[in-house]
Amino acid sequence: MLVTLEEASKGRDGAALPPLSARYRTGSATLVAAETERRPAVLALIASGRMRPDAGAVRIDGAVDNALLRRRVAVIDAPEVNDPVGEVPLSAVVAEELMFAGRPSHPLATSRMLATLQASEWGKHAIADVPPRVRIHVLTELAVLRKGVQGLVLTAPDRHGGDPLAWWQIAQKLASRGLAVLVVCGTAAQSVIDADALAQELAATGDFEDNALDREQP
Repeated sequence: MLVTLEEASKGRDGAALPPLSARYRTGSATLVAAETERRPAVLALIASGRMRPDAGAVRIDGAVDNALLRRRVAVIDAPEVNDPVGEVPLSAVVAEELMFAGRPSHPLATSRMLATLQASEWGKHAIADVPPRVRIHVLTELAVLRKGVQGLVLTAPDRHGGDPLAWWQIAQKLASRGLAVLVVCGTAAQSVIDADALAQELAATGDFEDNALDREQP
């Protein structure tokens, strides 16, 4: 599956979302930056077929088909769209997501799922108090359980704090399982991830060590 945004924008003069081109595909995690309070959610909705752009186009495998895109792509934790209410216990969030996935959602099933996701200790905590890594891991894994889901749009995970590399690693692992993953975040988090990727590339090619030796020369 390949989803392509072609100069997609929303609002007068692109106020809600300036023209943006991007793509995400099966087996890959893609990072796109969107600043301001509401642009991440707007972008997530457009990229998943839940909102039509005012200009430009969004295509799935070359065709404009919002209904198919909605069935194939789940939106994760979009602010003021489908993010869980902060005071709700994690166990209640899990139960609701199991129900959406058409699975048993009674207390025993919920408890088992929390254990499977290694989040049992946080079950009684309000989701607003759950560590960002745990929150994102739980919400993404539950979304994957929904019938027909082949892609995920993780929305503004950086707003919860923590290390951006933690949720980026989650996104990459999901992609390695054959999912198409789009992560919408701020430019600061993107810079951290880009810097880490560059460091890994330099280390893999030996340039990092060579540059370090050069700096040590008198």
